[in-house]
Amino acid sequence: MKIQENFSLRPYNSFGIDARARYFASFQSVDQLESLQWEMQHHALKDQQYMVLGGGSNILLTGDFNGWVFRNEIEGIEELHEDAEYVYVKAGAGVNWHAFVQYCISKNWGGLENLSLIPGNVGASPMQNIGAYGVELDDVFWDLEAYHWQDKKVHTFTRQDCEFGYRESVFKKRFKGQFVILNVTFQLRKHPVFHTSYGAIQQELEKLGVKELSIQAISQAVINIRSSKLPDPKKIGNAGSFFKNPTIPVEKYHELKELFPEIVGYHLPGDEVKLAAGWLIEQCGWKGYRKGDAGCHSQQALVLVNHGNATGKEILDLSQEIVESVEFKFGVELEKEVNII
Repeated sequence: MKIQENFSLRPYNSFGIDARARYFASFQSVDQLESLQWEMQHHALKDQQYMVLGGGSNILLTGDFNGWVFRNEIEGIEELHEDAEYVYVKAGAGVNWHAFVQYCISKNWGGLENLSLIPGNVGASPMQNIGAYGVELDDVFWDLEAYHWQDKKVHTFTRQDCEFGYRESVFKKRFKGQFVILNVTFQLRKHPVFHTSYGAIQQELEKLGVKELSIQAISQAVINIRSSKLPDPKKIGNAGSFFKNPTIPVEKYHELKELFPEIVGYHLPGDEVKLAAGWLIEQCGWKGYRKGDAGCHSQQALVLVNHGNATGKEILDLSQEIVESVEFKFGVELEKEVNII
């Protein structure tokens, strides 16, 4: 639990931005977190801003952080109990997400296979309500425990308490910065229900020659698809999808369809349509664009990348240019999925 000063966060954010923290420490338990909080509150530094860092896969650091950065490294996977249909599994917030998914798949516990290869740690999954290929965290979530920074108590949040939305939760809105997620419990199926209709999963399963459907096969199909579309952060800095897929009224969609017959949209309940943000960005000519070391990925326009030494501000400025161009051409406003710090 060593406290370090003027600490580079470059290894701890998937964009690879070389921003520095005034103070940095990691914690492996709530007791260690409380000790670090005491150190912070009794330190001479007047500016007491703090940030809790997980896998660093969904943030963009736009400058040095003149405060305290605490890295959540709470590990552990525990099978709590089971009934006829479900098994309830608790994972520490610092557990790598993909490693956890693969662990559950090895036990034949269904529900997480479509969420394979999503970067980051377990603790960020409910904050973002992560989702992919027709499945969201909300579908498998049971509850979580989180430490409240002010009252110094551990609180339990149910699915209803989390107020999940599209890449949203209460932790990104009303309670932003107030809680530190310690662990998450998942409700997984002992008799899996397969989700293969979204995206190219079915085609990839056919390509793999899968005769008998399984969660292992679906996971491999998702891994193959994601690997072909999304760049590896270890090779080129990125945070995955930078923008959310925008939702518009069906009337607006029909208007756009008249002007742009190839527009990609998915009908939702309640007379709304979700548009493919990557398609909108690509139509504005950004795919493969590069300015200095900040750019838009050549295979997936939804992903902004750091080719080496881009600053967070350069990537943020590029994202704003993209937002403005999409709004000008389509009258649709893109919302950032990545957390800007």
